[in-house]
Amino acid sequence: MRPEHFSIPAGGNAVGASCWTVPGAVATVLLHPATAVTQGFYASFAGYLARSGFNVVTYDYRGTGRSRPRSLRGFRVTMSAWIDEDVALVTRWAEARFPGLPLLAVGHSVGGHAIGLSPETAKLRAAVLVASHAGATHTVRGVAERWRVRFVLRVLAPLLCGVFGYMPGRRIGLGEDLPRGVMLQWAGWTALPRYFFDDPAVDAARRMARVTAPLLVLGFDDDPWANPQAVDMLASHLVNAPVHRNTVRPREAGVPAIGHMGFFRRRCEAVLWKEVAAWLLLHAQQAHPAHASR
Repeated sequence: MRPEHFSIPAGGNAVGASCWTVPGAVATVLLHPATAVTQGFYASFAGYLARSGFNVVTYDYRGTGRSRPRSLRGFRVTMSAWIDEDVALVTRWAEARFPGLPLLAVGHSVGGHAIGLSPETAKLRAAVLVASHAGATHTVRGVAERWRVRFVLRVLAPLLCGVFGYMPGRRIGLGEDLPRGVMLQWAGWTALPRYFFDDPAVDAARRMARVTAPLLVLGFDDDPWANPQAVDMLASHLVNAPVHRNTVRPREAGVPAIGHMGFFRRRCEAVLWKEVAAWLLLHAQQAHPAHASR
């Protein structure tokens, strides 16, 4: 099954997206990506969900992948704008494209932040947060990794953004290039003791308290970043949502390692993808109280 590729207008820019459309689909799943990760990384997982009976929509945040302009120099967008604007744009597009079908979401890392913070989450029947955590650097597991992350975010990122006008992640082996505003806002949050919960402009605690949809929060015990402490820092603010937490050991899933990125690799299909698809199907078929009057 091949997806349809298209662009969603976003002011003077566009968000590049892909859609797997399934005849007789039970629901539509939105897949919110991680930072510096393009939608192609999620294609295998999206195809699996499509074969399981879901329409699936993937996309790239503005400034990345197929949503990247010709030049990132001077391109103005922040991580907050990704969460507030890009997520809303894609959610509304999917709602219009597949009217009447339940909406579900899977968010990877910052994609899980988007589920927690976006007002559009009120439209979701349920959602899955994968390796999503409050990214304060003091929670990173391992002294060497913690200092490496601090150096990249607090020293290297401001320097390179100043020189190039954007974060040249590809040149230094750190994933995709990122717009300057995204990189610097993210780096600033990671230096705060409670991540963006300490940024009054985000108002994260109040916004997360609005979420009432059932959430499956997945972490992996070999992930140095989204470790239990960091996941707890995020998930503890979802005070009005039914949250099911699951910290997976790779051996339980029949794989040697998962880490921060491994859930979306094919080796996790037999166990973890199957379990997530079943969880999404269950909640797609159950009306959530927030949607009862819709």
